[in-house]
Amino acid sequence: MAQALRVFSRLAAVAGLAVSLAGCLGYEGVVNRGAVLDSRSTGQIKPGMSAQQVMTVLGTPSTTSTVGGDAWYYVSQRIERQFAFMPQNITDQRVYAVYFDKSKKVQRVADYGMEDGKPIDFITRTTPSAGPEYHLLQGMLSKVSNLF
Repeated sequence: MAQALRVFSRLAAVAGLAVSLAGCLGYEGVVNRGAVLDSRSTGQIKPGMSAQQVMTVLGTPSTTSTVGGDAWYYVSQRIERQFAFMPQNITDQRVYAVYFDKSKKVQRVADYGMEDGKPIDFITRTTPSAGPEYHLLQGMLSKVSNLF
């Protein structure tokens, strides 16, 4: 009876471990966010196309410009991590921009990547600032010391 109880407890422990690790199966470690466009779709966008045609091919833009002309932006981000719940790394970040003239015809297109600028944190919508980060107290003390 004691032998059967030990075997049963070991089987229960193995089953519990298998069930707890089952959530990790199928995890690829890659998350794509935003408007993930393929080269076939973006290759169809040519100067002179109407805004409606662009919307048909690419879909609704992530955002549009409000200053200095009319442009549509399709924003995407690729994040990879080795294991679930581990820190993530941004491996690719793209902004596909479609610029229109006053008659809402495509004037030009651009495909911006991480190499074209600073990485953007889409969650907090901030970009890293250049230069050292100072605490409030350090900034105030440096201003006061410059007066004397």
